[in-house]
Amino acid sequence: MEDTPPICPLCHRPIPADVPQSRHHLVPRLRGGKGGDTVLLHHICHKEIHATLSETELARSYATPEALRAHPRLAKFIAWVAKRPPGFNPRSTGSRRRAR
Repeated sequence: MEDTPPICPLCHRPIPADVPQSRHHLVPRLRGGKGGDTVLLHHICHKEIHATLSETELARSYATPEALRAHPRLAKFIAWVAKRPPGFNPRSTGSRRRAR
């Protein structure tokens, strides 16, 4: 029997076993989410969440996959990454969060 890969709750693409993946605390640990709900994401999706939103923003307004997908910048990212294969893993690094 073949195992079906999990689906990323952000981009809704499968997460192959050989692709970098990580657990995202829906409420950041430092904002009261220690021991709380987590979701398995593509590492690229997880990085984009943290490059876009602060931990305070995540805790206050973006503590569900649905809320994250509704954020304008993340929605644009999702539309872009949806065109890539599930194993897509760019080599660029660094935060893109804009100064406030």
